[in-house]
Amino acid sequence: MTYRFGDLVAFAAELLSKAGLDGDKPDVVARLLVTADAMGHTTHGLAQLADYLEEIEAGRMARAGEPEVVSDRGATLVWDGRRLPGVWLAARAVELAAARAKAHGICAISIRRSHHIACLAAFLPAATEAGMMAIVASSDPSTAHVAPFGGTRAVFTPDPIAIGIPTDGDPILIDISASITTAGMSARLRREGGRFAGPWALDAKGRATDDPNVLFADPPGTLLPAGGTDHGHKGYGLALMIEALTQGLSAYGRADGETDWGASVFVEVFDPEAFAGRAGFIRQAAWTAAACRANPPAVTGRPVRLPGANAMEGLRRAKAEGLALHPGILENLAPWGRKLDVAVPKPGPHGCSPACGGAIGAAD
Repeated sequence: MTYRFGDLVAFAAELLSKAGLDGDKPDVVARLLVTADAMGHTTHGLAQLADYLEEIEAGRMARAGEPEVVSDRGATLVWDGRRLPGVWLAARAVELAAARAKAHGICAISIRRSHHIACLAAFLPAATEAGMMAIVASSDPSTAHVAPFGGTRAVFTPDPIAIGIPTDGDPILIDISASITTAGMSARLRREGGRFAGPWALDAKGRATDDPNVLFADPPGTLLPAGGTDHGHKGYGLALMIEALTQGLSAYGRADGETDWGASVFVEVFDPEAFAGRAGFIRQAAWTAAACRANPPAVTGRPVRLPGANAMEGLRRAKAEGLALHPGILENLAPWGRKLDVAVPKPGPHGCSPACGGAIGAAD
């Protein structure tokens, strides 16, 4: 079954509004969650919404207000997110960083005490469509699932990082994590009785396994860093960098004993015009993109693709033809629909509804 993109956005926005989020927060969060589903990041789209509503109800996600400015030096800022919706905070940060990068060439924002920010790739087109390069990184100082390489006790979250690179066509959208898979995917596989595609976890004794249940055992196992048992030092190094960007630069993190689900966030936007010029940047990025696409495939019939190509195509297709959600997502939201008196969308005709938001980009 497929649902109109705009109908899903309107449904999620109404739930968030009736739950108490003020201003443009419901619309921004809803639009970016549905965008994540359309991009194929189905563990970090509407699958997060029921948990967000529970956090709002419990008072652990703030309903109203603005972030506190801790430091502002023009090209660098630190915000205290005040437990506001992380998706909204991250979107605001990308928007502000892009605006200031026009003046300074670069703008970086580190955010402490944000709530969860969902899918990082969904924030990138707001910068790339303006011809800018963006980096978004996140960690959660309240919990840990990933051990340092060679260890068996969790220290890090999966610590995702996303990079948006404009080209002469679709942008390159890199969205990876310092761990071999995510906590959200691990929980889904456990819930659905699935297994990892390889030995992506360690049990508490340090034995590699494809069983996600070890992460929930007593004592718990850990997710392996990207690179696995052979080259996990690479993901380990990436995690150390991301934790420094998100928690070190904001001066708030694991050392403070945080216990509430949330995020520390880092956003940086580069304006190529302030370097050697935007046209030159696009020329170089376009050459690299074309060389990758034209590369002879290792497997016949499976051409080389660029990161983000499927995501952008999925977003276009969702707006033109409708969006098929991962099984169980709307069913999980139905109780909240009844509680807040919001009708669950019905499968509908293809194409965008007025709430769709038009062209792909920051408004999507």
